[in-house]
Order: sequence, then C-alpha cells, then structure tokens
Amino acid sequence: MLAAFEKLEKILRLEETHGYRDRAVIGGFDTFVRVWQEEALGQGPEETQVRLIDEIVDLLAGYGNADHRRRVEVINDILSRLSSEIEPATGPRRPSPYKPGSPAAKAVEVQMPPPQKPGSAATPAAAPPPPPPEPAPAKERTSSGLDAPVTTLPGVSTAYSARLERLGIQTVRDMIYHFPHRYDDYSQLKPINRLEYGDETTVIGTIWETRTHKTRSGSAIVTSVIADASGTIEAVWFNQPYLTRQLRAGRRIVLSGKVDEYLGRLRLQSPSWEPLEKELIHTGRMVPVYPLTRGVSSRWMRRLIKRVLDHWVPLLDDYLPDPVREREQLLELPAAIQQIHFPESKQTRDEARRRLSFDEFFFIQLGMLQHRLSWQSQEAAPIELDSGLLSAFLESLSFELTDAQKRSLETILGDLSEPIPMSRLLQGDVGSGKTVVAAAAMLMAVAAGKQAALMAPTEILAEQHYRTVSELLANAEGLGLGRPVSVELLTGSLGRVDRRKVYTALASGEADIVVGTHALIQRHVAFDDLALVVVDEQHRFGVLQRGALRSKGGAPHMLVMSATPIPRSLALTVYGDLEISVIDELPPGREPIETRWLLPRERERAYSFLRSQIEKGRQAFILYPLIEESDKVEARAAVDEYERLQSKVFPELTLGLLHGRMKAKEKDSVMERFRAGEIDILISTSVIEVGIDVPNATVMLIEGADRFGLAQLHQFRGRVGRGAYRSYCLLLSDSVSPEDPKTRTTWERLRAIEETQDGFVLAEKDLELRGPGDFFGVRQSGLPALRLASLSNLQILEQARGEALKIFEEDPALTGAEHQPLAEQVERFWQGQGDLS
Repeated sequence: MLAAFEKLEKILRLEETHGYRDRAVIGGFDTFVRVWQEEALGQGPEETQVRLIDEIVDLLAGYGNADHRRRVEVINDILSRLSSEIEPATGPRRPSPYKPGSPAAKAVEVQMPPPQKPGSAATPAAAPPPPPPEPAPAKERTSSGLDAPVTTLPGVSTAYSARLERLGIQTVRDMIYHFPHRYDDYSQLKPINRLEYGDETTVIGTIWETRTHKTRSGSAIVTSVIADASGTIEAVWFNQPYLTRQLRAGRRIVLSGKVDEYLGRLRLQSPSWEPLEKELIHTGRMVPVYPLTRGVSSRWMRRLIKRVLDHWVPLLDDYLPDPVREREQLLELPAAIQQIHFPESKQTRDEARRRLSFDEFFFIQLGMLQHRLSWQSQEAAPIELDSGLLSAFLESLSFELTDAQKRSLETILGDLSEPIPMSRLLQGDVGSGKTVVAAAAMLMAVAAGKQAALMAPTEILAEQHYRTVSELLANAEGLGLGRPVSVELLTGSLGRVDRRKVYTALASGEADIVVGTHALIQRHVAFDDLALVVVDEQHRFGVLQRGALRSKGGAPHMLVMSATPIPRSLALTVYGDLEISVIDELPPGREPIETRWLLPRERERAYSFLRSQIEKGRQAFILYPLIEESDKVEARAAVDEYERLQSKVFPELTLGLLHGRMKAKEKDSVMERFRAGEIDILISTSVIEVGIDVPNATVMLIEGADRFGLAQLHQFRGRVGRGAYRSYCLLLSDSVSPEDPKTRTTWERLRAIEETQDGFVLAEKDLELRGPGDFFGVRQSGLPALRLASLSNLQILEQARGEALKIFEEDPALTGAEHQPLAEQVERFWQGQGDLS
C-alpha cells in the first residue's frame, strides 16, 4: 500500500474517534485533501491507484460543509476502498471488485502461493510453497458471485445499497443489467478554434488557470481557462468550490459538454471532465447515462458499473446456444454487455442492443411455449355441441351474426369439444359483438350439464354483462334446453345474505352461470362443476386474479376477451400462450363516429353542439381525466366541472355525475337514470371506459384528451354510436404542436384518433408512440420487465420466436446438457411471474 494511503487511513480512523467533526487535521479535510493528493501522486502510484486517489479526492470534496450522516458515509466509503487496495504479491492481477473477506470475494478468489525472497527459488534447501487449494469451477464461482449483494462491492455502504435498491439493484447481477437509458455522444473531438455554439463535443487541453468567485447570494462559480494548440476557451461550474483544488494549472484534462455563449464569447458550461491520463468513462466517448435516484450521482454510478464490468465481463458464460447465435449473427454475451454500457461506437451499441433484446424475446417465447405445454397437458371435460339448441338460439336473435362472429364461434365450440383445456383470446373492436359469442359458448356448457363464469373488471361492466346474458338466454327453455338458465350476479357490493345465496347456488349446481367482478375469486366461492371461464377486458386483471378463477374448476376451458385490438407483437408476447380469434368487422349499418379535435377556445362551440343534440332528444357524455382539482396537475376535474356546468352552462338540463369514488349503489342509480333518459348529460371520469351501453347517447366530449392514450380514447369513443343515430366524439386539449418536442407525441396521438376509426391501426400506433410500458396489458399481464427489447421491433421478435420454436421442438423442457445454462437463465427471467393465462 502507498505510504499516502496508510497515512490517510490513520487520519480517517482518528476522524471516526472524534465523531466526524472535521477536526482530525488542522484546517479540516477541505484543506488537507489538496496537500494529500499532491503527496500521493508524488509517490509513483500505479494507474489503478491514481484512479483511487482521484475518487478519494472527489469523495472528500465539500466534507466540511456536509452533514453528519454524509460525513459518516464518506469516511466509511473511503476506508472500504483503502482496505481493498493491497499491493499484488506476485505480478499484476485484476483487482477484485469485492470487499476482502466477503462471501463473494471468497467465491471468486484464487489463492496464490506466498512470495519467496529473492534467490530463494534457487536454494535447494528451500521448501516448496504449499499447493493452492483447488479453485471452484468457473461457472459456480461466477454464479455465486453474481448473486452476491451489492454491499460486497467496495464503495457501496449500507446507505448506498438502500438507494440502489430503489433502482431495483440488489445484487451484482442487477448492477450488470442496469442498462443506460440514453447516451451523451462526446466522441467527436474538436480543436478549440473550431468549436461552434451548440456543439456537443469533447476538448483536450491544458489548464492555464482556475479561479473562484462568489455571487451576491454566496454561491461559488469556478472558472478555468483551457488551452490547446489552436486557442483557449473558458469552462465554468456552479456551486462546486472543491473543483478549484482539482483543476490545477498545468494539468492535462478532457472536457465534454455543450458549447454555450456568454457576453459574446464561447464557453463550456458545467462540462464533464477527467484527467487525460485515465481511461475515459465520463468524457471523450459515448457516455452512458443511467437511471438514478436521490443520493446517487451519474459519476458515482458510472465508476461503480465500470469497475464491476472490468472484473465480471470476462467471466460471464454465454447461455445462448452457439448455433442460435451464429444463425442470427449475434454478439457474444460478454461483448454485448460491455458495449451496451460503454460502446465504442453507435454501431457496436446497436449490435449490443440487438443481442440483448433478442435474449429477452427469446426467454419470453420459451416461457410461453412451456406454459402452453403445461396447461394443455392437463385434461379438461369436453363440452358436447347441442347443434339444435345452438341453431335455435342464433335464430332467436334480433340480428344475424357477422361472418367474423360465426368464424370465431365455430373455432371456440371446436376447442370446447376437445379434452384439452381451451386457452383462447377473443379480440374485437368496440361494438363488434363479442358478448353474444361468449353467451353462445356458455349456453353450450349449460346444455352439457356444466357451469360457466364470466368475470369483468368493474361492477358497472359486470352488471351490464349480467343484464345482457340474462336477456340473451331468457328463452333458453323454449329453444330446446327444457329448463330456464339460472344466471347469478356476484359483486363486492352485494349484501351478505344475497351473497351467501349465490355461494350456495354455485356450490350445489343450482346456478348455471355466474357473472361478477373479483368477488368471484374469493375463497368462499366454490363451484359444483365449472367447465368454462370467460374473462372480459382481461388486460385489467392481474395474473393471480385470472389464475385464481381458473383454479376454481380444475382445468376449465378459458376464453379471454378484449375490446382493445392487440398488435401482433403483443399477441406474440403478452398473449403468446393463447390461441387468438379476431372479430374484425362491425355489425351492418353501424356508422363511423365523426371525430373532431378542438382547441380550448372552441369549448363554447362544443357546448352549443351538445345542447343542439339534446334538443333532438339525444344524450351526451362529458369526460374528465380527474375526479377533483389537483395543485400538481393542471387539468379540469369532474366534480368541480359538474357543479359549474349545471349552474352556469346547462342550467336548463339535467346533469349526472359518475366517478370511481362513488359507492356502487350511487353509481348504479346514476347509470339507471341515464339509461332511462332522465339524465341529459353524464359528467364522468374514465370509469366509463368500458361497459356503458346507452344507444341514445350520441356525443362524447373528452376534456384533457392529451392526457389519455390512443387505446383509451378509442374506448371512450366507443361509448357512443351504439344506436341508430349519427354520433360524434369531440376532443378538447391544450395547444400542442408537431414542432415542439414536448408535445409532438401528443399531437400524433390526437391526429391519429381524429383520422381513423380502425382500432387495430390505432393499437399499433399507440404501441409505437407510448411504448410497451404504457400500453395496456403489459404491467398487469405478468410479463417480466423488458429492459431493452421494444415491442415495436417485430423483426427481432419474429426471429426470437423462430429460434425458440426450433429449440422447443428438440428439447421442450430444456433438460439437455447443452441447454442447462439456457434453462437456468429462462427460469431466472420468469422467476416469480406465476401463471400467465
């Protein structure tokens, strides 16, 4: 260890005994650290030691102004780093990123024989050194070390580990897979005399001078003059007085940042910088910018990840089979990890992203295929088709099924007749007629002596389904069933006595069909013979909720429905374990809903249009993004606007209010009055997104339309246009522009909803604009978090699916020796995700 390190360790220990009061050295650490840095650099440190010296100086900067908690963290951090700084005994060795003595350090440490004195190797009497213990296999060492907690890393105190945990980082593996969310491209090096205003660039130069001055408010401004062979430029930093001691005259440094202008002269404002002699990680390259949290700086995170990568990347095993990697021309895993963090160029970064995105899609596909195999290996009760009853039911309807409805029903009934449990997604646009298809399937289950359940996400939707299914099957006895169909409703607001009656009817088999909310999955609910489960708007349910309902009947057939059209990429991932049926046509005679995007100044014009429709006997919705006003969000709220509209805008009309905080009975009362025509305009929040069916409503006015996604806006629009009257959707939003980067996405979204009625086109656009994180179904679906893969990249997804199918055909359980690393990684990827259906 350098003498300077030993000296510093003693001083830091003294500071501990003094209670971190900055009294261990005369003048405090702010004065001492500058003298110590020059002393340490004068002792001929190695490159890694120079790096450690700079890190210590950075940590001690501003120590005198830090609070007690921060001082404790700094001292502990530096002592931890010093304890790992041991001179190599024999030759160079990659520095371990682990604290000595920690389990992770022991897991990866290979014991070296003790050094011999000069000449002793040639002395015959010298005893040979004892043989080192046999090291653990590389794979075991790598695995155990990667799963070690981050506190085993030098510089990561308990306080820092708590901060990292907020970012989802608990282990060394998490640190390696904490990818940058963007990059600052400082790879373009320019001489000073060629710099231009606005350049994002890198400069190499020598510091001529550095000075500090205080503003009237007491803030410190540090200014350095940097020179190269072509000229000079000023660099300025704010509120970092400690930089005066680091930016010494004569020091060669690298600066990266944006060229600004002040009083007619170019300057670099708050640039990143580091000494020229160091390996550049903050400047002069494509610099990674990581997701951060309070108390974790960019430089600290970057340095820590670089140290971890330097040690671990060469030890990583590539779990992807060689034939797959070669066929798809993918980087090896160590290269991909290195290049995604610290890319040599944009091309290598893109190659790394492609490899790691492929991996994520590959794991998803293998997991989905294994899940489908597991589910289909169970035995379900086949439901025989009663063709006579089915024909009579379809003929009794007041409308004829569309060709798409007929195709979907035929496929579903075919699945139900098999001893393999059905797992099918029925998707169709708003108003395409999915419920009648589901009702026909449930009728077949009842005719076979079985039970069916339909689960909806909200009480309003459950109650509507209950009414619809009851009406559709009301004449089943006369159609050939020979008895009436017993349909029950089970929701959270049902009284205790009524709820027990439903429980008894389900358990005894007296109830044929039950329609309900999450109340269906409560432990008290038991079925006599549940054979078919229908889940509507299934993206609104969590994995555990859907699985809990299915578990009520052993291996029942499962039909899930969605009114939000699903892009192909989501169909292959979120719903990859389901067969898919699509109702891609609307009933005949359904007119498109005229959609107009209005600016705030046109609000009165919109109100006048609503009034004119109501005068014709129609009804309208006005929808708001919030229930009550918020100081943090500038958006109109339903409660306040209801009062204003009723008293000042539409005093002669009857208005109703509907939002999620109302009790179930209150909501039911409002909806019944609206359906009965007693309410002219319904003021609501997004609680009406699904399930409201009022044929007389012809206008949907959406306030704050810029605050909703395309899929939601399309659902809102679908609440009108359900009758024989021409309908309209009016979108009100603040001014947005395609020229403004902050509102460009919003502009594209509103323009898309105005121009097209096709839900499938809008779904693809929504996924493109908002990304998988905000698109429906991803957060609730049970799909593991995607770190790099984008569901809009269908090409990589298709490639990964193709390769997954090849491996699955050869080795479905991944039990082959060559697939063991892959099996472990797939299991780790899906860990804790549970049932996916």
